[in-house]
Amino acid sequence: MRPIYIASCSFGKDSIATILLALEHNEPLDRALFSEVMFDNKCGISGEIPEHINWIYDFAIPQLASMGVKVDVVRSEKDYVWFFQNAVRCKGKYQGKLYGFPIGGKCIINRELKLGPIRSYLRQFDNEIIQYVGIAADEPLRLARLKGNQVSLLDKYGYTEGMAKELCQKYNLLSPIYKTGNRGGCFFCPNSGFSAFKRFREQHPDLWNSLLQLAKTPNLCSYGFKYGMTLEEVNAKLDSMEKGL
Repeated sequence: MRPIYIASCSFGKDSIATILLALEHNEPLDRALFSEVMFDNKCGISGEIPEHINWIYDFAIPQLASMGVKVDVVRSEKDYVWFFQNAVRCKGKYQGKLYGFPIGGKCIINRELKLGPIRSYLRQFDNEIIQYVGIAADEPLRLARLKGNQVSLLDKYGYTEGMAKELCQKYNLLSPIYKTGNRGGCFFCPNSGFSAFKRFREQHPDLWNSLLQLAKTPNLCSYGFKYGMTLEEVNAKLDSMEKGL
């Protein structure tokens, strides 16, 4: 049996450019895979920045389909809110406490809600799987961590991050998130910069308030939201930034 070629797609510039390169160079490509992290399954709220997830479903997926690319979407049955309501530590010094906010650099959300569904999805195939991953030619540290079944077409064809962005623009497949920032990802990600949080709070106060309510959950392992800073401390810093302090 021939391998199955799957492009891991976050719909950021690098993963979209990977798909475009596969099409331009007639590289084998059977489908793309998008693992959507949910903030609140019950309310249908994605963990992705709203303007990005709306663009994905309303424009990008239909556009790729018109180009002959099948996109499969996977989700976990759990969501971000679940870790504040149900995920209890079973051992260690935090035994009996709720997980709550993920620890920056050791993100349980990424492991459980993003990578977990991908692993479950891939188990359905008996064939060898080759994964196209969106790592640019100017990201040597990330390229060095590629595994045997992972391939970077951006590296193969010498595409830097800047070139990947230009390729997406050429095909009108650049997410609107790049109009105001340089990265996507979950809106609650501790790796986001303060300017990104400030912009998000201004544009989506309802979602930011949902985070503030979660910060009031009792019995959490840690109330650190961004590398030791509580959400209240982050919120206060954003207030200071707005005042120009």
